[in-house]
Amino acid sequence: MKLDSLAKTYPDGTVAVNGIDLILEDGRFIVLLGPSGCGKTTTLRMIAGLETPTAGRIEFAGRDITHLGATERDVGFVFQFYALYPHMTIRENVCFPLANAGIPPMERNRRVEETADRLGIQSFLDRHPNELSDGDQQRVSLARAIVRDPSIYLMDEPLGQLDANIRLDLRGAIRSQQLATQVTTVYVTHDQEEALSLADTVVVMNEGEIEQVGTPDEVYNNPKNLFVANFVGSPGMNFIEGVIEHRDGKTVFCRNGHSFDVPDGQPSASVTLGIRPEYIRFDEKGGVRGEITVSEYFGDHHIVHVETELGGLSIRTSDSATPGDRVKLSLDTDRIRLFSSRE
Repeated sequence: MKLDSLAKTYPDGTVAVNGIDLILEDGRFIVLLGPSGCGKTTTLRMIAGLETPTAGRIEFAGRDITHLGATERDVGFVFQFYALYPHMTIRENVCFPLANAGIPPMERNRRVEETADRLGIQSFLDRHPNELSDGDQQRVSLARAIVRDPSIYLMDEPLGQLDANIRLDLRGAIRSQQLATQVTTVYVTHDQEEALSLADTVVVMNEGEIEQVGTPDEVYNNPKNLFVANFVGSPGMNFIEGVIEHRDGKTVFCRNGHSFDVPDGQPSASVTLGIRPEYIRFDEKGGVRGEITVSEYFGDHHIVHVETELGGLSIRTSDSATPGDRVKLSLDTDRIRLFSSRE
């Protein structure tokens, strides 16, 4: 699928999507990631045929589908809300799109049983939606999309209303299903952890535009700009403003009397240094002094906030820490990322 200069402006003048270009590779799990209002759901709805683009073009398998209605596109859609028919059994809900498509009864039954087995919903096929938990209702919603065997799955924050443990379980089910079928999947979320764990390709969006397209590793370890560096990660990347200088044949980043070696070839200029919390450590020989202000416990790690001469820094560590303690820190200079003021 190809999106070519795709745009959506609403009648009140709100620009939801601002002329994006994107190629969705066949068989890949693509996640549209960004904050609320960034245009990711509007993009998904235009792909589905639920929104009409203001400008641009959508191609699927070489065919222009920009102005086709939703029922004319071979897509399976999973919403954040389950949209199950309460008066129907689970079997009837899953079977409904097959009956609408005129699939013969024996084939319908075969597909329903196969899909139910794959998603673990066999035991309640004869119950009604109001008898199921939220997580099981979303499994049914997923089954109804899968049973049609569409050319592409579109998922709009399908786990957004679920408890953490259920989200984790269903996340695995969704990824396993996609790996088994190799059907192209476009998945919308604002949850960067969800995006990194599910995606082959992450598309980071902000204010109707695409900020970066890459693998989870690329958007996490090599963010293209300050927005991606801050948005992807929990917490986001630490930023330190300073200047690049050239001393004794070396290129260094300088701020408040501190200097760090950086790759050669950087021009002398004001820049922002970025470094992930896990690449800063407590070190008695470290050159950065500070005071712990907050320590957050997350079971297998702590996020420790330290006020230093370089500004506030967040550290991910297995060590416990006490607010008020004076500490010394070291930065892993191999993990530094530099951003120009234009980024």
